[in-house]
Amino acid sequence: MLEYARWKYVLALILILASALYALPNLYPQDAAVQITANRGFAVDAALDARVEAKLRENGIAFRSVADEGGSLFVRLGGEDQLRAAELLRDYLGRGYIVAQNLASTVPAWLERIGARPMLLGLDLQGGVHFLLQVDQQAALERREGTFAEQIRVVLRENRIATEEVLVRPTDILIRLVRQEDLAKALSLVGTDAPELVLTALQGDSAPGFTARIPQATLDAIIDETINQNVQILRNRINALGVAEPVVQRQGDSRIVVQLPGVQDTALAKRVIGATATLEFRAVIGDEAQAAAALATGRIPADGRIYFQRRVGADGQPLPLILSRRIIASGDQLVGAASGTDAESGTPKVDITLNASAGQRMFDFTTRNVGQRLAVVYIERIPEVRIVDGQEVRSTRVTEEVISAATVQGVFGRQFQTTGLESPAEAQQLALLLRSGALAAPMEFAEERIIGPSLGAENVQRGVQSIVASFLLVLVFFVVYYRMFGLITNIALLVNLLMLVAVMSVFGATITLPGLAGIALTVGLSVDANVLINERIREELRAGNTPLASIVTGYEKASGTILDANVTALLAGIALFVFGTGPVKGFALALIVGILTSMYTAVSLSRGVATLIYGRRRKLAGLAI
Repeated sequence: MLEYARWKYVLALILILASALYALPNLYPQDAAVQITANRGFAVDAALDARVEAKLRENGIAFRSVADEGGSLFVRLGGEDQLRAAELLRDYLGRGYIVAQNLASTVPAWLERIGARPMLLGLDLQGGVHFLLQVDQQAALERREGTFAEQIRVVLRENRIATEEVLVRPTDILIRLVRQEDLAKALSLVGTDAPELVLTALQGDSAPGFTARIPQATLDAIIDETINQNVQILRNRINALGVAEPVVQRQGDSRIVVQLPGVQDTALAKRVIGATATLEFRAVIGDEAQAAAALATGRIPADGRIYFQRRVGADGQPLPLILSRRIIASGDQLVGAASGTDAESGTPKVDITLNASAGQRMFDFTTRNVGQRLAVVYIERIPEVRIVDGQEVRSTRVTEEVISAATVQGVFGRQFQTTGLESPAEAQQLALLLRSGALAAPMEFAEERIIGPSLGAENVQRGVQSIVASFLLVLVFFVVYYRMFGLITNIALLVNLLMLVAVMSVFGATITLPGLAGIALTVGLSVDANVLINERIREELRAGNTPLASIVTGYEKASGTILDANVTALLAGIALFVFGTGPVKGFALALIVGILTSMYTAVSLSRGVATLIYGRRRKLAGLAI
């Protein structure tokens, strides 16, 4: 008997409505826009809105709207004015704001509130953002030399060998000893602790000592390691942004290419990719009055350095503070960072977890310095863009400020918290950067551009038209060839496509050419399944079965074959998804989702439609098939 349970109809109705709802955002095109995001100390407010509108009108640039959306100011305008408006506003607003070209969503707010969003198109279909980053190799080498110098100081100090100085020079590290008799022992200790260094004793009448030089092979290895580490850290940061199918790859000896398809917030991506915000923990020497006197006279302790605090004095200027040159712990020694709110003060905080060695140093410091002050230095490299003589000039501004200089109340080691941050957003961004890792070397944006589809907009449009035309031809063929059951097949195919688009949209998938191939393949599999069912029903009718019995038997016999065929394809798709990368993974995801939706629509949904049409007919002379 041809039956279909009522709960299955309810389930089908819910799935169709939900699919239509979550596929709907794909019908809304995106607007060309300029996105303005405030740096620390600046705000996105009504005054900025008015300034931006006035500047655009003054220069004859037409815009559709200027509105604050999610903490950023979006200027929606025509695509031909996007670049001109971005350059104008970037120069006008200066370093207080990040100005980036973007695509603004036109999806209604009620759809966004339920999490409905469109599928993102890949670089080959839609284009995206392209960054070319230049790695500062010299900074990486200087950092490693500084590490070796500190390592030498610690080894000699722990073995009670007095030094006059440990000086990092352009080509080597100079170590001068107090006593000549310590030279042999010092060479032995440093050679054992840092075997990669080439040690050479000083000759002549100079003070006893030696030089430590990093050999060229080690320098090359350091640079190679630096580039690879930065590539991995960039991948971590981009993954934290949730960008689908990004391209992060090394280019030559000192550059990294980053391509972000379908990015909604290019300003945030640029900030997270280019930022090198980190923390350093240093001991405080003296107080603010001593620091002000040292700044005025220029007499700064040899082991200290002047920093400025985030808080200001009565004159409105940042308060100076002398900090030790020795770093107790830094951001690259963190294993965990989480933002939150301090229970006592109600201010933003970041909970810090150090690795074992840094935790031990922090424990040793706090054990010896209860009652003394410990400073937290916030260091940030901010990428900037200026237009000089019509050319885009990129640079990096480095800010170093003391965000906290609290008194050590007790002993602590690996786990503690730091406060002094301006806002929860700043705490969240700092925690993100600390979690994803400190860059092994600073980077500058050598190139940034919005790139169009690699296939060309015309080719993409023709491709979409050909897909739609072929799909319509298939629908017409089924109606002509299978008549009523052709109509049932068409309903199943359309619902299958609707569900596939909805699921891919919910996943936030980025559709590339391989992804489209996966969708086309699953539609083909769905067609095969429906053809198999229809032919089975025809065979049963030719065998002399009644129409209703032919429908029931046709679905039962075809279902097993369809299941077997799709399970093997599903296993292949899972293998491609697990072991593949990039475009292969996109193809596999479309294939897996499409197989699941096609099995449901071909085997279950189409049977429900057939039951709705024929199930209540007691006397059925024949079938329109």
